[in-house]
Amino acid sequence: MKQAQGAQPLSLRSLLAYGALGLPLSFAALPIYVHVPLLYANGVGLSLATVGLILLATRILDAVTDPLIGWASDRFAGRRGLIVAALPLLGLGMVGLLAPPPGAGALWLAALLIIVSLGYSMGTIAYYAWGAEVAPTPHARTRAVASREGFALLGVVLAASLPGVLAAGGEMSTGLARMALAFVPLLAIGAACTLLAAPRPPAHARTAQPVLRGLAAAITHPPFARLLAVFAANGIAAAIPSATVLFFVADVLQASDLAGVFLVLYFVAAAASLPLWVVLSRRVGKLRAWLGGMVLAIAVFAWASLLGDGDLFAYAVICVLSGAALGADLSLPPAILADLLARSAPPGDTRTGASFGWWNFVTKASLALAAGVALPLLAFLGYTPGAAQGEGTRALALVYAGVPVVLKLGAIALLWRWRETIEARDDASDSAQSRPISEGTHR
Repeated sequence: MKQAQGAQPLSLRSLLAYGALGLPLSFAALPIYVHVPLLYANGVGLSLATVGLILLATRILDAVTDPLIGWASDRFAGRRGLIVAALPLLGLGMVGLLAPPPGAGALWLAALLIIVSLGYSMGTIAYYAWGAEVAPTPHARTRAVASREGFALLGVVLAASLPGVLAAGGEMSTGLARMALAFVPLLAIGAACTLLAAPRPPAHARTAQPVLRGLAAAITHPPFARLLAVFAANGIAAAIPSATVLFFVADVLQASDLAGVFLVLYFVAAAASLPLWVVLSRRVGKLRAWLGGMVLAIAVFAWASLLGDGDLFAYAVICVLSGAALGADLSLPPAILADLLARSAPPGDTRTGASFGWWNFVTKASLALAAGVALPLLAFLGYTPGAAQGEGTRALALVYAGVPVVLKLGAIALLWRWRETIEARDDASDSAQSRPISEGTHR
């Protein structure tokens, strides 16, 4: 993918218009992972084992289809067309999922999860590829990603807080049903802002490659494959604390009632840090700025491993600093990928969608793998939720904070080793044509 001919710099209005769709997309993602298990176990009456198996099966299906959706967006529908097709699936699917009718059971849950996941993947992959294509310069690509992620973090905070607010003292299921109804106009507004006011992605000829060849062309491109490996290692490191944070707050800090406050601090700090990472990446380069974010995360989690009962202020500071590190993880890797595609794809090649399809696949696989490794490891090490301070909680602190440090160190080592292959250097004029530090002979 080369820069679109005649592309204009992105104004603040254009950046905000592009970023707006990020809010409802991220808003839709959180209830699937947080609220759906409890809703269908307590409200609908399914067993936890049934809900867990359905979630696992649909997540596997969802992850496997992502590269195919990316390939299809390159060959057929295009970015805007795929987003338009995703909107009714996502909007109506969320209403059905979060406001199930009487008699809804396992089949209803499975069908609605598939519909919502398909709509979410179609919209997200096309939306990410659009951002990579529409920004004319390396710095503009970073700003576009930061705008998208800023709106996305706002969506996460809204999705986390609205069910309790809308329940108004009633059942949480009532709050979720009302939130689903509120989601539909929110999705419509966000989509309208992006589809009608954001700069359109450049028109290009569709690739003639068949599906397997098109997907292989993306995943076998060495710079992309190496960036994807670093992204996976770093993603698992970031996902393990997400899977264990509520246990850590409840049993190590003994402050389960403050878990919501800590999460809000974390996400607000991530959103607030995005402009700082944009500025830093322009000064030192995206790759070095991302390395700095990883180093910050390592220092923060090493500190977190030392905390115990009552260290609430220290953990609040940790939430702010780790949120800032999250800002780097959210904004810089997709911008590096966009730069990589801009400089490496030959004219007429359209593997951007396929590349972001693989990117989404790795994101979801990292989340699943983190939970699949962290929770059994906790059980193996003797941790039991609700246990008193002792060996079990020390094991929890080790998994929550120690394992991510090891994985982050591995990601840093890989990123530094492959930096000359992965990185595109922004030149002094921030021109549309960026180039790698070297020709990528570093192994």
